[in-house]
Amino acid sequence: MRPSPFNIMTKPNGPRCNIDCSYCYYLEKVKQFPDEKKFRMTDVVLEAYVQQMIETSIEAGMPEVNFAWQGGEPTMLGVGYFRSIVALQNKHAPAGLKVTNAIQTNGLLLNDEWGAFLHDHGFLVGISIDGPKKVHDRYRVDRAGRPTFDSVMRGLDVLQRHNVEHNALTTIHRANGGKGKEIYQFLKGIGIEFMQFIPIVERSSTQDLAGSDLAGAPQIDTDPGNIVTSWSVSPRAYGKFLCDVFDSWFANDIGEVFVQFFDVQLGLWMGRPSSLCIFSEICGNGLALEHDGSLYSCDHYVYPEYRLGTITETPLREMLWTERQTRFGQDKADSLTTQCRSCQYRFACHGGCPKHRFATARDGEFGHNYFCESYTMFFRHAGQRLLEMAQLVSMGRPAADAASRSTTGR
Repeated sequence: MRPSPFNIMTKPNGPRCNIDCSYCYYLEKVKQFPDEKKFRMTDVVLEAYVQQMIETSIEAGMPEVNFAWQGGEPTMLGVGYFRSIVALQNKHAPAGLKVTNAIQTNGLLLNDEWGAFLHDHGFLVGISIDGPKKVHDRYRVDRAGRPTFDSVMRGLDVLQRHNVEHNALTTIHRANGGKGKEIYQFLKGIGIEFMQFIPIVERSSTQDLAGSDLAGAPQIDTDPGNIVTSWSVSPRAYGKFLCDVFDSWFANDIGEVFVQFFDVQLGLWMGRPSSLCIFSEICGNGLALEHDGSLYSCDHYVYPEYRLGTITETPLREMLWTERQTRFGQDKADSLTTQCRSCQYRFACHGGCPKHRFATARDGEFGHNYFCESYTMFFRHAGQRLLEMAQLVSMGRPAADAASRSTTGR
C-alpha cells in the first residue's frame, strides 16, 4: 500500500510506573506480559526501532522524524537510557534530517540532570498535573498511597528553570469535571501556556466499580453488565468543563494560552482536517509500540487482538501500511451510529474515539460515543464564537479579534 504519514507512542518501559493513579488504564497491561520482570526495551529492540522509524518516516515523505516516549513512566529508565536514544538517532539519521523527541512524565524523578538534558536536546515534555493539590492528589498517588502533588511541582520547577518546552497533561475525571474555571486558572497561575485536557472514562463489571479489572475496548468486550467506573467523568460534567474553560480562555487568553481541544476545533470549523485522531473522519495513523517491540493499532487498543507484529521480526513498514491497519482506521467512519451520521456537528467530531463508543444512541442503537453529550454541549455553547474566529483567521486577521468584537457587540 502507499506510504503515508504516521506517529507512534513508544513505551520503552511498558506499563511500569512509580505511581499508582486510580484511573490509569495502562497499569493493568502488565497482565499481558506475565513473564516480564524488567519492562525495559532492550538495546537490540531499541536500535531496530530507531533505525526503522527514521527510514520509514523518510519513505512516508515526512519532513521530520518525531519520536514520542511514554509509559508507564519513561524517566524510570534514567537519563543515561535517553542519552543512548539520542546517540542512536544521530547514528541513523541522514545529514540534515530533523529529529524531534517528546516525552510524557509524571515529573516525580525530574532533577537538574534531567532538566539540562531535556533542554540541550530540545525535548518537548508533557507533564501530568490534574489541578490544585486537593484535586491532583485525589487519584494521583504513589505506590504507598501517598500524595504526589508536591513532587510534581518540584518537577515542573526543574522544567521551567531549565527553559524546557513543556505542556500540561490534565486528565478530567469525577474529582475535577465540574471545576473547569478553577483548573484553567490554576494551570495559568503556575506558568502553563499549553494545555491538553484528557477525559477519563473506563468500564468495569458491576461488581467492580473501583475499576481494578477494566473492561476491554467495546469492539471486543460487549458484556452488557459492564458499567462506567466510579472515577470516570460524566458526559455532562465534561461538557460543562469545556464550556467553562472556553469562556475564560476566549475572554482573556486567545493567542496567549493554547488549549489543544480549542486549537483542533478551530481548524475543523475552518474546514481543515483534524490534527487530533479522535476528531478525524478516519484514524489508524497513531500507533503504539511496547517495550518488547510489539506494535499495536492504537495507544487505546493495546490488546492482543490489535497486535500487528514485532519490529524485530517484521519491518515497521510492513505493519504500518496494510489492509488490516487501513480497515482499523476506516472502521471509525463506517461504524458511526445513525444519530452521528445525521448530526449537524459531525464535521467537528466524527463520532469521537471508537474506544468510547459503548453508549446507546437516542434510537437505541449501540456503539454511540459516551462523550456525545459533552461535545454537543460544547458546540452549542462555543460554536458561534469558533465560527467567528475561523472567519477572521481565514481573512488573515487574529482570532483574538473575535473576543473584542464580542465585548463591543460589533
